Amino acid sequence: MIDNLPNLLAFDRIVRAGSLSAAARELDLSLAVVSKRLTQLESALGVRLLQRTTRRQTLTEEGRLLHAQVVRILAEVEAAEALMSQQRASIGGLLRITAPHDLGRRWIAPILADFQRLHPQLRVQLQLSDALIDLVGEGLDLAVRFGSLADSSLIARPLAPNHRVVCAAPAYLREHGEPAHPADLIRHRCIVIGDSPSAEWRFIGDEPVSVRIDATLVSNDGGVVLAWALAGAGIALKSIWDVGDDLAAGRLRRVLPDYAVAAAPLHAIYPHSAHLAPRVRAFVDYLRERLQAAWRWESPPGA
Repeated sequence: MIDNLPNLLAFDRIVRAGSLSAAARELDLSLAVVSKRLTQLESALGVRLLQRTTRRQTLTEEGRLLHAQVVRILAEVEAAEALMSQQRASIGGLLRITAPHDLGRRWIAPILADFQRLHPQLRVQLQLSDALIDLVGEGLDLAVRFGSLADSSLIARPLAPNHRVVCAAPAYLREHGEPAHPADLIRHRCIVIGDSPSAEWRFIGDEPVSVRIDATLVSNDGGVVLAWALAGAGIALKSIWDVGDDLAAGRLRRVLPDYAVAAAPLHAIYPHSAHLAPRVRAFVDYLRERLQAAWRWESPPGA
């Protein structure tokens, strides 16, 4: 029946206007087109809907029954269009986001709370994970991630700068000494984020250096890694967004300051840009503005 929607609309207008010619004028169509649509509808249904003479038209019994339903159908279509128009103009519905643990707790969660207060009709679900979650498979609207985009089927929008630093607590460095070269890390207690105790830390510069790390402590939660580093358990590689305040306060110290790690800017990742829900588009704009306003660290030389 949905395929016959133009024909149903024409039938309703013929009934309301009182004639095919009047309906044609109201629909801004030719009389031939309106007549053809009525004929197509009658043929599809296998019944006559109107009795027509040169002077008047009257509904058949079948036409009367159908018109009562057509009025309801067209009202539902109009209501659906109005609802979609309202949705496009308002920020509401459910916004589902994933972000890394540390960044999510420290930055994304409070920004989300502020955004929701601005839009009371919005509901928010934040999923924290340091793993790369399948956005489409999990039904997520948006991911906030560090670094470049691996999946070319997704859309990436830059949010804010970021660089990573090798750092440790002053207590650890007093006890174990400070590495002078990346190669010295193999003799230190290193803390790794992930599921494997082995990792490769890459340093850029005139002479790039890669060091294979066999971690003493491993966790898939960046917050745990930070807690271990603050407790003096070892050396960690972390985003400046996670450790910037701790470095400024002296709770952590940057290790190997002459060796930069490749930058990994923050991005908003979403499945597609066409027909992006207003809540997603608005939040990405808001998040970008808030994160750029919060940025307060200079990138180290070479980063």
